[in-house]
Amino acid sequence: MPGLLLGDEAPNFEAETTQGRIRFHDFLGDSWGILFSHPRDFTPVCTTELGRAAKLASEFSKRNVKMIALSIDSVQDHLSWSKDINAYNGEQPEEKLPFPIIADANRELAVKLGMLDPDERDKDGMPLTARVVFVFGPDKKLKLSILYPATTGRNFDEILRVVDSLQLTAYKKVATPVDWKPGDSVMVVPTLPDEEAKKLFPKGVFTKDLPSGKKYLRYTPQPE
Repeated sequence: MPGLLLGDEAPNFEAETTQGRIRFHDFLGDSWGILFSHPRDFTPVCTTELGRAAKLASEFSKRNVKMIALSIDSVQDHLSWSKDINAYNGEQPEEKLPFPIIADANRELAVKLGMLDPDERDKDGMPLTARVVFVFGPDKKLKLSILYPATTGRNFDEILRVVDSLQLTAYKKVATPVDWKPGDSVMVVPTLPDEEAKKLFPKGVFTKDLPSGKKYLRYTPQPE
C-alpha cells in the first residue's frame, strides 16, 4: 500500500477543506504540521478525538504547529459534523473548528498516503481510513508517523508531548528518554564526545554507573 516513510517529503496535494481549497505546502508554510485522519463523520470515537484536538488547538499553535484533519466525507458533511463536535465540547454548535478538515470522499488522498484500514469497512464494504497521525517539520519532511486502528482513539496529550520532543531534539543534540515530559532531564546523544558535551551543556552532564562499565547513559537538564 502506498504511504509515507520517515524523512519523506509531504506530497504537495490540493484538496477541498472546511476552510476552502488548499495546497498542502502553502498551508504548512514555514510551520510544523500535523495531519490526522478519521474513518468517518458523525461517528463516536472521531467526534471525541476532534473535540479534544479543538481543545488543544491553542497549545499546538504555541508550538508553531498547524493542524489539519482528513475524513472521507464531503465538506458539507464536515461542516454539519463540526456543530456536533462543538456541542460535545460544551460550546455553541457552530460550523467552525480551529483547523480545517479535508474532504476525501473518493478516498484518493487516503490511498495515496496509505491511510486505509483493511479490517474496518463501511456499510458498502469500502475500507475506512485508519487513525493516522503524521507530523511534518518546517522542511515539509515526515518526522513522526503513528497508526491506530479505527476502533482505538488517539491520545492527543501524547501527540503534544511527542511534538515537544521532536522540536527539542531537532535543534539540540539530545534525545528524550522513556516517559519524558517537558522540563525533565534529557539524554546526551551517543555520537557527541564527552568534551563537546561539557561545552554544549553548561548545566552539567551526569552519567549513570552500569555493570558493563560503559558510560552511555548521559543525562543533562533540558536545555533552553
